[in-house]
Amino acid sequence: MKRIIMHIDVNNAFLSWSAVLMLKEGYKYDIRNSYAVIGGDEATRRGIVLAKSTPAKKKGVVTGETLYMARKKCPGLKSYPPNYNYYKKMSDSMFSLIKKYTPDIEQMSIDECFLDYTPVKHLYGDEIKFAYKLKKEIYDTLGFTVNVGIANNKLCAKMASDFSKPYKVHTLYESEVKEKMWPLEVDELFGIGKKTALKLHNLNINTIYDLAHADEKKLYRQFKNMATDMIRAANGIGSDFVNPVSDDPKGIGNETTLDHNISSKEELYGYLLALAENVTLRLRRQEKYAYVVVVTLKDKFFKRKSHQKKLVNATNITEEVYKAAKEILDEMDTDDGIRLIGVRLDNLVYTSNHQTSLFEDLDVREDNKSLEKTVDSIKEKYGFKAIKKASLADKRVSNKYLSK
Repeated sequence: MKRIIMHIDVNNAFLSWSAVLMLKEGYKYDIRNSYAVIGGDEATRRGIVLAKSTPAKKKGVVTGETLYMARKKCPGLKSYPPNYNYYKKMSDSMFSLIKKYTPDIEQMSIDECFLDYTPVKHLYGDEIKFAYKLKKEIYDTLGFTVNVGIANNKLCAKMASDFSKPYKVHTLYESEVKEKMWPLEVDELFGIGKKTALKLHNLNINTIYDLAHADEKKLYRQFKNMATDMIRAANGIGSDFVNPVSDDPKGIGNETTLDHNISSKEELYGYLLALAENVTLRLRRQEKYAYVVVVTLKDKFFKRKSHQKKLVNATNITEEVYKAAKEILDEMDTDDGIRLIGVRLDNLVYTSNHQTSLFEDLDVREDNKSLEKTVDSIKEKYGFKAIKKASLADKRVSNKYLSK
């Protein structure tokens, strides 16, 4: 039996949640029906559109652009500040509601998740009818709308939820990929950024169909290991494994939102190292080791993507985690500008049976372990900011990324 995966995505989450709060507080009209955006502080580099109303979207306003550019397109535009505490509350309420039906939920961000419907279909019946029921319950209970995409894997479920908005249910089953997905512009394939799409157009790959039938060897010259992943995605091939987060987390992670868009991997390395120091310190406090390193990025269009690497030896040494994270980042596309970066350690164990290689200097590794114990003790006594690697100071990464 093929799996049935749903992707649930809040429509214009930040703006919708702000609208709900404002109406509760007695605001006279629903900003979702006006030329409105949620925007960052215009006096800083955070002065960008975080979410926009449907009327603003029709005027050409797009998420991720500056408020200055948005106002040029829509002169009557009003910008409202974000309220992250309330957004967290609304997000928690939505996920609690969904979890009434199944624990098999993988939260992808504050406003979206995957749901594996396969194990509960016998309880709730047809998945399309259930999706309509769920989106109506969310609206009736919490006051905002969601889109639901239904497919046989996560990639296609995500694509389906983006077909048309708001407040819709769409399917993209394996049998529908040729009809519904292949005719779309290659730019619309999940995971394809603007610069990658431009490179594909220059190769005369204009639709998802073109990419699905592209010569992998020719694409490899331009995109390296990304070529295989792109072709598989264009054929509707993706993971159907929904990874729910339990109350006893099996991983340790940290991520940070950057104060400006960053495309340079050299600049991102500094943040990556700071995050690696943070998560490995927490791992050592628990006397655990990790087999899997995950790097998460969110671009300026708020598309989130994660890549991971399985290690031969479980580790809690900062340099080893950082090295793996750098290798992962080097294979990821950052051309569209990164707004968020994160590092997560998974598959945690309490022992590390280290397998040596001919090219490894065990004395250096032991020295690194001893040094990290010394550094940890200093941080425990004087605080996390008391000492950091010279490479962090050189890259001028803010201390706020080193706290926690």
